[in-house]
Amino acid sequence: MSPQALKATKGEETRAQILDAAVMQAGRGGFESITIGSLAERTGLSKSGLFAHFGSRKDLQIAVLDEAARRFTQAVFLPAMKVPRGLARLRAIFQGWVAWPEHGKLRGCPMQGASAEYDDLPGPMRTAVAERQRQLAGELVKAVTMAVDSGELRDDTDARQFVFEMTGFVLACYTSQRLLGDAGAQARALAGFERLVDHHRPPAPKTATRPAAARR
Repeated sequence: MSPQALKATKGEETRAQILDAAVMQAGRGGFESITIGSLAERTGLSKSGLFAHFGSRKDLQIAVLDEAARRFTQAVFLPAMKVPRGLARLRAIFQGWVAWPEHGKLRGCPMQGASAEYDDLPGPMRTAVAERQRQLAGELVKAVTMAVDSGELRDDTDARQFVFEMTGFVLACYTSQRLLGDAGAQARALAGFERLVDHHRPPAPKTATRPAAARR
């Protein structure tokens, strides 16, 4: 390997180390807790080295947001894409969504934490968080629409309303787990999702009944 390639590889490894530490910190203390100084302490790197990778605190925070989004996609959406499209895939997405902070060894969901943290703080981070949440909602709407197209949900299902309600179950699950210590939060969320699905199932086909004369 050439010296330039070796240097590039080392730089990528260092950046990954920084982002890993920052995602963990964001899950515990929020994105505003992420500073060049705090990450220098967590990673053992110099502040100048961190600046060399990210340039500014805001650039660092947005990079951490993107890394959290990448991990979410990898943990939730990629496994679900292996499931046949329709209700099975939608269910797999929901199951992965409620479980991903636990599987990612995070104390909370950085994406949802960022939404609460920046919902009334205008600036680049709020814009970045809102855009990524819109992207997530768009992908969820597509998944619901596929379940409608497969005939597993009614034709009149409002996909955006369905996504709004399933998102509510996830947020309630996260709050109950993290704030209230409810060990049954995931089970409650999954039960709520199934009731939502049942509400939007198409009616079962009616069984034809033969006339009484034909039965004699």
